Amino acid sequence: MKLSTLDKFVTHLLLSIAALVAVFPIIWVVSTSFKERNDVFQTDRIEVIPSKPTLSAYRDVLTMDNGIFRRWFLNSLTVASITALFGVILAAGAAYAFSRFEFRGKRGMMFFFLVTQMFPGAVLLVPLYFLLQRVGLLGSFPGLVVAYSTVGLPFGVWMLKGYFDTVPKSLDEAGIVDGLSLFGVFWRVILPLSLPGVAVTAFFAFLTAWNEYMFALAFMTGEENYLLPVGMAAKFGDQYQTLWHYMAAGSVITTVPVLLVFVFAQRYLVSGLTQGGVKE
Repeated sequence: MKLSTLDKFVTHLLLSIAALVAVFPIIWVVSTSFKERNDVFQTDRIEVIPSKPTLSAYRDVLTMDNGIFRRWFLNSLTVASITALFGVILAAGAAYAFSRFEFRGKRGMMFFFLVTQMFPGAVLLVPLYFLLQRVGLLGSFPGLVVAYSTVGLPFGVWMLKGYFDTVPKSLDEAGIVDGLSLFGVFWRVILPLSLPGVAVTAFFAFLTAWNEYMFALAFMTGEENYLLPVGMAAKFGDQYQTLWHYMAAGSVITTVPVLLVFVFAQRYLVSGLTQGGVKE
């Protein structure tokens, strides 16, 4: 059906308004990060572009308390990176089994993975707390990695299974004929052809750990062990006041690694998201 000029105008107008609504909070956060504290609470005018831009908020955030923010940044980067690696390893192995083999309880297990996505993370908070306490990982970064991997595993398994299903099984048979073991087929044939799906799984596992607040707050103690969301909430805001210029500057800095990962892996991410849902 061909759209009229009026229909096109209305469509583009609505899309532009929706885009503005989505982008404006980001613009406002970036703008706030270049303001002094007193300028944030101006009531006489609204400034999207600061009249007196300054980098003082960034300087203070990066240098306060002997660089505690940099410590939180390193903590988050370490936990998120290991979570992405650990999550991909677990999800890829399980997804390969679900994609290539038939065994008793397969459908039930896949359904169980799907059902777990229906529950909020708060449901897992208490069980994971006592589990980590029992095995001696409570209050440690490895324990946090285990918790994040547990939460992100179902999504990773479903994502990679869908992608592995698009790889023809004839390639498995060709690999076995050439003398590869089942693990060799998985490592040398399936994984190289599934890099976009692996990239998507790793990216979302990284995001899960990078942005998560509740588990990091409940499982970690000591200011030097905080991750970025917990540290920023504790340092820049309390029940009496919030230092919004510091919060904005910290948020902008926190966004940089995610943007860099997305920019450099964009080709794989887009391909992984689109091809994973196509059944050959």
